[in-house]
Amino acid sequence: MALDAETFDALIDTVRRFVAERLRPLEAQVEADDAIPADIVDAMKDMGLFGLSIAEDYGGLGLTMVEEARVAIELGRTTPAFRSAFGTNVGIGSQGLVMAGTPEQKTAWLPRIASGEVVTSFALTEPDVGSDSGAVRARAVRAEDSNGADVYRLSGTKRYITNADRADLFTVMARTGDDPGARGVSAFLVPRDLPGVSVGEPEKKMGQKGAKVADVHFDDVPVPVANRLGAEGEGFRLAMRVLDRGRLHIAAVCVGVAERLIADSVAYALERKQFGKAIGEHQLIQAMIADSKTEALAARALVLDAADKKDRGEDVVLESAAAKYFASEMVGRVADRAVQIYGGAGYIADHGIERLYRDVRLFRIYEGTSQIQQLIIARETMKRGG
Repeated sequence: MALDAETFDALIDTVRRFVAERLRPLEAQVEADDAIPADIVDAMKDMGLFGLSIAEDYGGLGLTMVEEARVAIELGRTTPAFRSAFGTNVGIGSQGLVMAGTPEQKTAWLPRIASGEVVTSFALTEPDVGSDSGAVRARAVRAEDSNGADVYRLSGTKRYITNADRADLFTVMARTGDDPGARGVSAFLVPRDLPGVSVGEPEKKMGQKGAKVADVHFDDVPVPVANRLGAEGEGFRLAMRVLDRGRLHIAAVCVGVAERLIADSVAYALERKQFGKAIGEHQLIQAMIADSKTEALAARALVLDAADKKDRGEDVVLESAAAKYFASEMVGRVADRAVQIYGGAGYIADHGIERLYRDVRLFRIYEGTSQIQQLIIARETMKRGG
């Protein structure tokens, strides 16, 4: 259920001021330290950001998809690493539980996820399985533990798992049946403290410093049967539903980053002088600003339209893929133009433009590459007949 207009406007205003006054001044520090300050994470918890998408019955804010997208746009106006601190709790790390969890599972986990007490991760990608996500090799075999209790023995490795270094709970996709394809995949809630769970060292990345990814290893982990999400063989379909929703959130963040880059570019173009006048008076600079603004407006409209359709209960597989594809490609072009407008200064770390240029590159890869989005868009368009 949507918040009333006054309450939601207050939330947007609070997030906007938080970004401007608390987060943006810390961007260079986060880049240097590769970490989000603990007091900022605590402030995010206090604001309810860890529970944006979780129902009020479980302690969250219960935002609609449109409301969540609008908040994500505001959060996009700073380094994406800040949003990643709670992004898995809002999106892929919690939504499998929201969509397919039993009442007992939801009661046990969702209030703590919404408060930020528990950090979640989504474990799908593997060393040899990326875009072909229906081919996961991690396996969960039905067995008994040492006390005779019914469990699944989970073994395998997951790669590039966001927030793995901090996660308390993993949603893991693993093969349970003989079917070698997507229908043999099931989903499980796997607490970090189960024996046999270990997390590797965080990877060194091109950008988004402060948002960690790491391998997660499962060595004969005894996962209680009660921790399975949905029936056996439903894991891949659940993962795709989770990603459909997550793609809208990521697309909204891309819009926010683009709007930040455009605002910074305009400010610089009005201040910087060449050939006796502000560079913003030169038509080729204006052309780059015009192209960036037009594409950002188009992406915003696409994201909010798709979010509205999702709130109305419509099938948005195509729309969420299109939004993620267009918005992630768009922000890359906007970032490239921003570097060009800044010229040599754009290549230097002081202005932060080169940092955002590196940060946005990831948007075209995770939660489905641009090429996967193209395949989904084409498949769904043909299915709909145009």
